[in-house]
Amino acid sequence: MRIQRLQTRIIVFFVALLVLVQVLAFTFVNAANSRNAQTKVAEELNIGRRVFARQLEQNAEKLKLSARVLAADFAFREAIATHDTGTIASVLANHGARIGADAMVFVDLDGTVISDTLRPQSEARPFEYPALIKANKNGGSASLEVLDGRAFQLVAVPVLAPLPIGWVVMGFAVDDTLARDLRQLTELEVSFALDAPAGWRVLASTLSKEDQQALLEAMPPRSSEVTRLVMNIANDDHQALVIPLDDNDDARIVAVLHRSLGSALAAFERLRFTLIVLAGFSLVLSIVGSVAVARNITRPLETLANAAARIEHGDYVAPVNVQRADEIGVLASSLNHMRGGIADREKRILKLAYEDPLTDLANRSRFNNTLEQAIAQCNQGGVRRTILMMDLDRFKYVNDTLGHGVGDHVLREVSLRLQHTVGDAECIARLGGDEFAILVNHTGQADLTETARQIITALEMPILYEGQPLDVGTSIGIAHHPEHGRDAQTLLRNADIAMYAAKRNKTGFAVYDPHYDTSQQEHLSLLGELRRAVEQNELRLHYQPKVSLHSAHVSAVEALIRWEHPARGLVPPSQFIPFAEHTGYIKLLTRWVIREAVRQCGAWLREGLTLQVSVNISARDLMNRDLPEHVAALLAEHDVTPGLLCLEITESGFMEDPAHAQKVLDRLAELGVKLSIDDYGTGYSSLSYIMKLPVQELKIDQSFISRMATDTEISTIVRSTIDLGHNLGLQVVAEGVEDSAVWNMLRSLGCDEAQGYYMSKPLEPAALARWIRANHGTFEAPQPATDTARSVGAQAR
Repeated sequence: MRIQRLQTRIIVFFVALLVLVQVLAFTFVNAANSRNAQTKVAEELNIGRRVFARQLEQNAEKLKLSARVLAADFAFREAIATHDTGTIASVLANHGARIGADAMVFVDLDGTVISDTLRPQSEARPFEYPALIKANKNGGSASLEVLDGRAFQLVAVPVLAPLPIGWVVMGFAVDDTLARDLRQLTELEVSFALDAPAGWRVLASTLSKEDQQALLEAMPPRSSEVTRLVMNIANDDHQALVIPLDDNDDARIVAVLHRSLGSALAAFERLRFTLIVLAGFSLVLSIVGSVAVARNITRPLETLANAAARIEHGDYVAPVNVQRADEIGVLASSLNHMRGGIADREKRILKLAYEDPLTDLANRSRFNNTLEQAIAQCNQGGVRRTILMMDLDRFKYVNDTLGHGVGDHVLREVSLRLQHTVGDAECIARLGGDEFAILVNHTGQADLTETARQIITALEMPILYEGQPLDVGTSIGIAHHPEHGRDAQTLLRNADIAMYAAKRNKTGFAVYDPHYDTSQQEHLSLLGELRRAVEQNELRLHYQPKVSLHSAHVSAVEALIRWEHPARGLVPPSQFIPFAEHTGYIKLLTRWVIREAVRQCGAWLREGLTLQVSVNISARDLMNRDLPEHVAALLAEHDVTPGLLCLEITESGFMEDPAHAQKVLDRLAELGVKLSIDDYGTGYSSLSYIMKLPVQELKIDQSFISRMATDTEISTIVRSTIDLGHNLGLQVVAEGVEDSAVWNMLRSLGCDEAQGYYMSKPLEPAALARWIRANHGTFEAPQPATDTARSVGAQAR
């Protein structure tokens, strides 16, 4: 089984290591103790052997001395000489009692036993061990012999008178008492055994009867040398010395000194027990210590692991709380630094991901996230949400003409005004470019249109940049949740649609209406059909005459496009021209208009009708470098002089890229094409630019002309514009003339030409030719404009 936890592995390792050390130490110590015990027993046996030999020697000397004393006794010798056996027996008994001898024997010169204390009533018999008395005729000899089945240490001393007359044999019994005495001296077990032809027999021993039998079974073969061996007695090993004492042909007496190894090792048992106790105690201490060490290591590691897990899940708030001076403390400190570094970097990343670096407002991602969360809260009940989508009017002009630095200043100022105006909004974001979005939470009773008006009012005040006022407006689209969308994407889309509706209708703000969506779908459908309209010749040009206010002569017309849709009927240009401009399709449309207008102008020339034809071109057309060559080719193709073509451009048309527009206009002017500024007064062009343009005509926007009869301030503006155009050497044209009052005012102000429903509505080419010929090329009979003509004229333009 693999141990997974580091703490458990540390504990197991240290405990196993200590157990191994303890086992090895115990084994070595136990082996040493065993060797020491055996050595000690061997030494004790050697000592015991010497003590045993000394004791036998002392007993022999004692017996010899007593025997000599007895042999020198006169009365004893006299009794021997007189063969007084009674006295001999009495002396032997008395003397033996005095010295403690167990056997007293008198043997005559024939080797016959005369008196014997062991068998006092027995008959005379030959002495059993004649070698004992023959070997020592003048001195004394000693040996261990067996008498009557008992072992004795015997000495024989001759009785001299002065010649030997017999031998006194005296002896101590080798019995259990002697064995116990020797054990007291040597602290060894002592046994005497007889190796007779009938087998081993114990003569005396300190052992019990059972152990004596075991001793006999373990006795080695006969040997004249001292034998050292280990014998098992009563299931206990004994180290023994077998010492041969006396040997004759029939029997041999040996002394066995032995000591139990178990008893010798008993002295080391306490040490072993102590070792076991110490091993157990050290084992417990090692476990406790291992646990402490393991916890000391693993706890901070667990803390570090938990901190790393928190960091992994993006929680950088809680610090790594490990205060140590070792490597783990250094690691914790490094982890804290890493946590702080990651937190700072993530904060910067989040700021870059969710904040607009220019305005410090939320960006599109954060707004979308906030909106989705807000919608989720709304779905759970509570407050309602509304978003206001807005972009800046004329911001592109400011950005392109004054530079991106000024544009950035405008965006920052707008963001500040938004925060000041709707600071309590849930989220204010810059979605990109000049597009902003505001998320407002409310109870449903709040009037968000009032909020939109406040924003518009806040942005109406010019933005100052280095003392120069910059005028930017805004258009705001409003979408409520859940009426205008139940999800964020739908709400944003509908607010965007409402914003473009407000921009298109110039109402400042607009609340989303499904009609806007339908209209946009229709517009998209129209754009899809517009290409087919060009290919299938569904477009038409109508022409509205320009009348001289000085001579009433009709010498010019303006070409106005119409779309005769096979299913929708007549589609006004206001429904497809703006979207064609947005999609870029306006270029193809303009080319078609110019080609058709030039073709018609050539046709009229061939019919004898000389009319200057004005054609509106867009800002995108001025970006087309090939426009002059295209116009020149058309004029040449239809044999039309360049002066009969007038291209009308709006102020905004050349303000988008004045330098490039200037080059295109210069090349057109070099061709001889007449150029006119259309809708003057609605844009924000600088007079310095106008003065540089090669234009010959200035058309005052109909929004001024239609109100000049009722508004003196507008009338003043018109008069000033006419004077300005004349001072610049330009011909001034008023468009949108719809009644005689305006006609007469323009004539009195010195305006050069007029165009409008008062003179004629836009007519088809043939109808226009008939109208001009019917009026002989002049506008002689002005009539009061009707309400119908006024309203139709407003829509047609």
